[in-house]
Amino acid sequence: MPGFWEKFYFRPGNLGYPVFNTAVGKVGVYICFDRHFPEGWRALGLNGAQIVFNPSATSRGLSAYLWKLEQPASAVANEYFIGAINRVGIEDLGDDDFYGTSYFVDPEGKFVGEPADPFKPELVVRDLDMDLITTVRNRWPFYRDRRPDAYGDLTRP
Repeated sequence: MPGFWEKFYFRPGNLGYPVFNTAVGKVGVYICFDRHFPEGWRALGLNGAQIVFNPSATSRGLSAYLWKLEQPASAVANEYFIGAINRVGIEDLGDDDFYGTSYFVDPEGKFVGEPADPFKPELVVRDLDMDLITTVRNRWPFYRDRRPDAYGDLTRP
């Protein structure tokens, strides 16, 4: 279907925002359309995420300009790395031309290396300086200074 119709096909998850201890650090996953909502990014950070992967299948024209805006902004706001993964290619179901350009972004919102090709499949591998997380969190105390007292207004319909 064209557009953003996920809520009519998928049920929201009910397991919270788990973070997994791995050999490379504490990893979380935030899937596709959810990237447009800041609450999950923050929940993953509060749960200790150091890297969050955002696998997506988003087609060209719908939100390509947001692709290189939202994840860097979320990495800064939550002070962790993000691996933004988007598929490439064309589905034979209409004009779904997926724009690829997978990338990693650091806690300062900077791309780690160049984004992947927009048309060809690629495996993106990057060395991440995990010490940068501590540096950034000491510089910008976003978790320390957040305002949970204001969250009540955000939960009203």
